[in-house]
Amino acid sequence: MGKNIYFLSDAHLGSRVIEHGRTQERRLVNFLDNIKDHAEAIYLLGDMFDFWFEYKTVVPKGFTRFLGKISELTDRGVEVHFFTGNHDIWCGDYLEKECGVILHRKPITVELHGKLFYLAHGDGLGDKDVKFRFLRAVFHNKVCQRLFAAIHPRWGVDLGLSWAKQSRLKQTDGKEEDYKGENKEYLVLYAKRYLETHPDINYFIFGHRHIELDLSLGREARLMILGDWINQFSFAVFDGEHMFMEEFIEGESKV
Repeated sequence: MGKNIYFLSDAHLGSRVIEHGRTQERRLVNFLDNIKDHAEAIYLLGDMFDFWFEYKTVVPKGFTRFLGKISELTDRGVEVHFFTGNHDIWCGDYLEKECGVILHRKPITVELHGKLFYLAHGDGLGDKDVKFRFLRAVFHNKVCQRLFAAIHPRWGVDLGLSWAKQSRLKQTDGKEEDYKGENKEYLVLYAKRYLETHPDINYFIFGHRHIELDLSLGREARLMILGDWINQFSFAVFDGEHMFMEEFIEGESKV
């Protein structure tokens, strides 16, 4: 019997807005523990941390259960792919060296069991929001990153977590906008444009938007937006032939 490939994103571990943070992390760890015997690979498609800035000799405290479980999985031979999102852009080599993940800083196209997948967090792909695009450019700027690294972690990490909190609170009820529709959702529009020049793509898998979406883009292509691990606890699974969207309910879900 073949093993599965799992996709999930947007846990925002450490968020100061999430009141049930410890319970949330434990549920994520329980999910990873449940799939460890069934997983060929796991793709974490960004924003697994609400803020992660890696100094030369310092990383943010916390997340020990999650990092320990990831390390256990990679020690067992499970491929764990970690994509940087817009909240955890600032990864160095800690997760690769200490936890054994395969780090991705940009979208990738990968063939899995004969199907072609386009995988990305989703930030910056077709979003026309001028303020977001400006902030994204600043956050990715190497000079700005070096200047931020000069701030003592005591203040730097606190500043990052506070910024992330205020960013979330500005949204209605702390949640992303609802699905805007096929003709307005920028990740859908991006995928359609990309498909025009890359017609062999079978699956587009994105995070970032915190909505669950499974949309056909034609006879051979599908787009999935993975929801989140804050309220929905949703994920996608590929068994080598078929893709499914699921939600993890402890004690009930079969993964």
